Amino acid sequence: MSKQRIPLLEVRDLCISFGGVIALNEISLEIHEREIVGLIGPNGAGKTTLFNCLSRLYRQSSGDILVKGTSVTPLGAEDMASRGIGRTFQNIALFESMTVFDNVLTGAQFAMNGALSADILGGPRVRRERAVTRDRIMHLLSLLELADIADHTIADQNFAVRKRIEFARALAADPSLLMLDEPAGGLNREEVAHLEDLIRQVRDTFNVAVLLVEHHLNLVMKVSDRVVAMDFGQKIADGLPHEVRAHPQVLRAYLGEEAA
Repeated sequence: MSKQRIPLLEVRDLCISFGGVIALNEISLEIHEREIVGLIGPNGAGKTTLFNCLSRLYRQSSGDILVKGTSVTPLGAEDMASRGIGRTFQNIALFESMTVFDNVLTGAQFAMNGALSADILGGPRVRRERAVTRDRIMHLLSLLELADIADHTIADQNFAVRKRIEFARALAADPSLLMLDEPAGGLNREEVAHLEDLIRQVRDTFNVAVLLVEHHLNLVMKVSDRVVAMDFGQKIADGLPHEVRAHPQVLRAYLGEEAA
């Protein structure tokens, strides 16, 4: 008998409500290593609420969240990077006066192992770690076509570039699962096509799983291995992209009752 594979992330019957309004109602899903999962649904479906529960910004009222088989429900948001969970946000929050390199460096702090005392003293091990971290960040910047502006400040960068910088910062923490919150928002058609290639390249280069919340359905359907659809806080479909696209409840959620 083959041993059952433990999911990288498992959500079990997650529920949360705000002011008596149910935002998530018994949501369950799994994400496995190196899997790209798209999370779709109309406005108000609960996608961002789920993201915030997974990153521990919100506390669910019931249910459980497990990373590699271990519950992270008791943990705070500050603990999730050390558990291998990284994320981006809809509203980009970068340090305007800092360079591109230093912004990405802030994401690497959870991947650095030097003790504070050793860091203050600047011993050989710390210097080696810093050198390795710098090389890794420059590799990330090269991959995301940001190396040429590594020494430029954030204030000088346009919206699309800022999106890639935030992407790099999330990857700098060396996550096992990267959660992308509407990465295509505000991008033009050419930039969205580039993002599609980039998500696949990141998965293949860093062996990272991706959970993608996105309103750009064509992007989700092209890049995802599997798609989960939500509506009114409930999961209504979970399967291959072409299966979910044709699912009656998904059509109803997006197109109205006549689509049933």
